[in-house]
Order: sequence, then C-alpha cells, then structure tokens
Amino acid sequence: MNLRLIEEIALNSWPSLQQMFFDGWILRFSKGYTKRANSVNALYPGDLQVTEKVKTCEQIYATQGLPPVFRLTSFNQPDELDLILQKQGYQRLDLTSVQCLDLQNISVLTSAGFQIWDNRHLNEWLEVFSRLSGKSGAVNPVHRELLEHIPSPKILTVLRREEQIVSCALVVKEGDYLGLFDMVTGASSRNQGNGKKLLSSILKWGKQEGAHYAYLQVVNTNKPAMQLYAQFGYQEIYHYWYRVQDQHDFPEA
Repeated sequence: MNLRLIEEIALNSWPSLQQMFFDGWILRFSKGYTKRANSVNALYPGDLQVTEKVKTCEQIYATQGLPPVFRLTSFNQPDELDLILQKQGYQRLDLTSVQCLDLQNISVLTSAGFQIWDNRHLNEWLEVFSRLSGKSGAVNPVHRELLEHIPSPKILTVLRREEQIVSCALVVKEGDYLGLFDMVTGASSRNQGNGKKLLSSILKWGKQEGAHYAYLQVVNTNKPAMQLYAQFGYQEIYHYWYRVQDQHDFPEA
C-alpha cells in the first residue's frame, strides 16, 4: 500500500486555508484551528540543511502569529528530523494511528436513522457537531472555512434515534479512498451502539459509491474509538505525531 499517497489524500481531505512548499516540506496555515491544518509536514526529501530548514519554518510561523508545529510520520523526510527537534526542546504530542480497511470483502448495512446532508446544510451540520462535541453549538468559523475548502466530494452524515441526532461524521471520497473525519457521538448516547451504526452506514454508502478502501486517523489514547474501528477490521498502516515547543491550546475538530 502506498502510504505517501494516503497521506496526500488525507491532507487534501483536511485542507488548510493557506499552504506553501519549502524544499519538500508542506507548511500549512489556518488561523490556529487544529494542529493538522497549522503544521509543517515533512513529506518529501529536500536538499537544504535540516537545522536551517527548521529555523526558517520557525520564522515563517512567527510571521503568521502561530507557534511552530511539526507533524511527523513514521516515514519522515528526513529520518533524523524527529531527533533534531527533540534535541531542540520540542515535545512529542498526540501519537495518532492511521488505519485502513479494504471494503471489498466486508458486509455492512445501512442503519435506520442514517441521513446524508449536502453542503447546503453545512451550517446546520456544524451546529450538530459542536453540540455533540460538548461545545454548546458554538460553531468555529474557521472550521466552516476548512470544510468549504475540501476539493474532493464530501458528505455530511448524521444518525437519528427517536428523532434526535445522536452521532455525526464528515466523509470525504477521493478516488478509491473514503476518509472519515469529525466523527462524534453525544455524551449521553455513547456505549449504545450508535457509533457502530453510523460507521456501518457510511461504509455501505462508500462501497455503493465505488470506494475500495476506507481510512481514518485516531489518537492512540482514544480507546473506545480504537475498539470500534477494530470491530470493522481497520488496521494500522502508519502513525504520526506532533513536535511542539509550547503547549499551545489548539482546538481539535
């Protein structure tokens, strides 16, 4: 499996408001909303000296009013970047598992209460996401901007139970790959099978739309989510983490 291809697709599916390429690295800027959209991604090899590249990135992020954040994968370019950052005092945060599922040989069903909303309902879906996340329905305007910038086809999904929306997720399809983002179940509706019903319905839709693989990103400490994905057969294909100098409070979608 081409890990770098999946990484590229995942970056496309969670875009930044601005980005620049710097000697094989991708620098992303999104007004400080999520580390994913405001970080240096060392995806390709370059020619410049690594410590000087790090220093230049720090200066660029300073001009944006953002702390320097490096997002590192298990196939960094170059390999020694993580050690260099560690020696410079960057702390390691949020080890995240990137998992993939072959959709060809799985049997999934669409659950009652599953609904697909198009982009006309984006504001309504964001309010649902914020409420289920415990944010009292307060929509972050940058979150809306990021979702509006997704270039690939996307759907906004919800699961209703007794007329109440209990779970939601963002789904992005690029080529053969179906990406799952922003999946959340309300606190009072957890441990009742709602996440499983929603995910089953999403995977069924993806198969019908011609997707061959499904992928997702989950923080390793999120044990309930890890257990849910394992039930469907998701398997880790690589992982990533962040290096930061300070514990800056980034919102996480």
